[in-house]
Amino acid sequence: MNSITIFIIGLNVYFSYKGFNDPVFFNKYKFNPSYIKKGEKIRYISSAFLHVDTTHLIVNMFTLYFFIDSVIYRVGSISFLIIYFASLIFGNWITYRINQNKLNYNAVGASGAVMGIVYSAILLNPDMTLIFFIIPMPGYLFGLGYLFYSIYSMNSVNDNIGHEAHLGGAIAGFFTTILISPMVLLTNIFTVFILLIPIIYFYLKSRIK
Repeated sequence: MNSITIFIIGLNVYFSYKGFNDPVFFNKYKFNPSYIKKGEKIRYISSAFLHVDTTHLIVNMFTLYFFIDSVIYRVGSISFLIIYFASLIFGNWITYRINQNKLNYNAVGASGAVMGIVYSAILLNPDMTLIFFIIPMPGYLFGLGYLFYSIYSMNSVNDNIGHEAHLGGAIAGFFTTILISPMVLLTNIFTVFILLIPIIYFYLKSRIK
């Protein structure tokens, strides 16, 4: 486990457990549109280092651990951090744009940032195969399906999952990776094209509204 992995996972574990044991701290730094409107922009970042419970934390950190090395190996530690935080912030920004009038909306978790790393890994590793439950599939197929699932679930499924953050994080991870490593446009253009389809669909759908 490299130092960047330890650093990111360590921050998530530390602040999450502090939030588990300190409701005042948790409420002060969780994502909430009402407080963001009042100028507490720190919640865009701080909420991504808090989690609802241990299971929520473990799932996010296990997923991150599974993909983090494949991104760092391709682009380096600094670029990994840029992708991670860009996905984190954009995921929460999308969440705010969609839920800004729901003043009682609350959210926490690193899943937006984690999804950005997942989509970065898919772009950087053309031959990546992922296991969905017990079904192996190409990375681009998983990415395509999960983005459409997130778009559908934002308004259609009441499951207390931050689909907006997942979608925003994935989009940020996609574009930030291309900016950092434009060679993927040559080495993995098929995956780039496939993952663009739901992103364009989401953009057009949002514009119509």
